[in-house]
Amino acid sequence: MDITELSMNLSQSSLLNAVGTTMLGKSIDLMEGQAEAFAQSIDMNAPSLESLVYPTSGTSIDLRI
Repeated sequence: MDITELSMNLSQSSLLNAVGTTMLGKSIDLMEGQAEAFAQSIDMNAPSLESLVYPTSGTSIDLRI
């Protein structure tokens, strides 16, 4: 292998590594933004699915003495 070919291969490898690292950083930023939007979309004060199906469930207690 001659010096020029080795130099070109190392340069190309370095470039591909830099591009991959940058793309990974962009992907992580995008995923963090999506996770934040998802977390904000979940409203903890919203009624549960069970309370929508059975609206009187848990509203009274039956006691027998």
